Amino acid sequence: MSVFIEIKNLSVGFDDVDVLKNINLTINEGEAIGVLGKSGSGKSILMHVLRGVEKFDRISGQLLYHVARCESCGQIEPASHSGNSCKKCGTELKEIVADFVSLPLHDPVRRDISRRLAIMLQRTFALYGDDRVIVNVMNALNEIGEKGPTAIHKAADLLDQVNLSHRMMHIARELSGGEKQRVVLARQLVKDPMMLLADEPTGTLDPKTAELVHNSIMNSVKQYNMSLVITSHWPQVIEELSDKAILLEDGEIVAQGDPKEVCSIFMKEASVIEKHEYTVGDLIIKAKGLKMKYFSLDRGVVNAVNDIEFDVREGEIFGLIGVSGAGKTTTSKIITGLLQPTTGDIHIKIGDDWIDMTVLGPNGKGRATKYVGMLHQEYSLYPHRNVVDNLTESIGLELPHELGERKAIQTLMTAGFSEKKATDILQKMPDELSEGENHRVAMAQVLMKEPRILVFDEPTGTMDPITKIEVSKSILHARETLGETFVIVSHDMDFVAEVCDRAALMRLGKIVDIGETSEVLSHLTRDERDEALEGISKDL
Repeated sequence: MSVFIEIKNLSVGFDDVDVLKNINLTINEGEAIGVLGKSGSGKSILMHVLRGVEKFDRISGQLLYHVARCESCGQIEPASHSGNSCKKCGTELKEIVADFVSLPLHDPVRRDISRRLAIMLQRTFALYGDDRVIVNVMNALNEIGEKGPTAIHKAADLLDQVNLSHRMMHIARELSGGEKQRVVLARQLVKDPMMLLADEPTGTLDPKTAELVHNSIMNSVKQYNMSLVITSHWPQVIEELSDKAILLEDGEIVAQGDPKEVCSIFMKEASVIEKHEYTVGDLIIKAKGLKMKYFSLDRGVVNAVNDIEFDVREGEIFGLIGVSGAGKTTTSKIITGLLQPTTGDIHIKIGDDWIDMTVLGPNGKGRATKYVGMLHQEYSLYPHRNVVDNLTESIGLELPHELGERKAIQTLMTAGFSEKKATDILQKMPDELSEGENHRVAMAQVLMKEPRILVFDEPTGTMDPITKIEVSKSILHARETLGETFVIVSHDMDFVAEVCDRAALMRLGKIVDIGETSEVLSHLTRDERDEALEGISKDL
């Protein structure tokens, strides 16, 4: 097997912090490499260095691409093609070695290699949202000069390859997360890539949808004979998709080799969550006869929430569970006042008063919403403000500087950071943090406003198993010390089992079971149980 990439003593730093330290790794042609590590371990930075389209001011070592290049047209192929004729112009391909550390960013060789690399980023779909799916793929073909009937047929073929031909006429923004990722993959396959860089491509997806995306990735890797580098904080992804794995910890490779062995080392850090007895208080949320209907051009009238009834007690951790599309997120938005139900009643207790959330105005739901915080699955931070500003001025908290920093550190610790890490990231910008770290900062942003009720929509969607355990502990700690009430929307049944006192199981807009979490989870259907089995317990 020919060597494709050699990484020798690669180090990357920002300011005075080293994010990658003396990385040494060899990637062969057609080999699948899994990169495992906690949030903030350096996985994404490694992927961006491999991609070669960004400048790093503080970088050292070598990143060597062994390829064959056509001197006439710049066509790049793997080094094993050296001596063959170029498929574009017929000139003989010659083997070269290109160092992405020393070559300038706009060097023609570096640029030609980068064009043959495909990338999928977590949460970054990069689609034309108002265009149809097939048009999105055709646009990618047009960018490389393929137009007309040929582009239409090739776009349709690519959508077949990612199992999305049944969505080719849908508007891109109306797709699910997993479907969007497969459109991104189809657009990237336009490049006929030598390697796919998949950076947490399914970090925010439910297990069943993630499996569809993983299958599409693996089918494409085999069909195009690509190398694959995939990062994940989920051990089973690394085990299933990679030939060799590395474990990153604080920017260093601490283990390398067989994926199962590397994953086993990673999971040794996991610890058991201890859930203490907690006496909940009086009712704080009451919902009865809630319905939410909307009209879709594709599906007509949709009953997103269909005549549901539930209540939540003060200090309770209440779960809304079910597969994607069950109505969980819509219900959570009704609780927070973001959506007005079509019919039904929803009341929240503030002090001694019950507030009718269907009544608009400052004396209606406006009185309650300031005490209800929500962390959306598709959260966003202010990209041009540092962490401490995101936690204070950006959300309207005008505090003296010292007090703002102190409160920010305390809140970040509640969201799962150590005191040292919380202090270290205060002055960092969101793009300097990992996806998992940004998720926890967003959680802290909600907690900063001191709500009485917190609604979390898939709070662990981007977190590795170890970080997830820390966040679970933080939620339990916030309840035990502050008496906070949580409504947690999740398809992660194992997470719900760890933290929730009671749960409501939703199917097709209805609550079909409600009660003690363990009892509700025992009534899951086979599909729902499959999702539970594919969660964190599979790794532990």
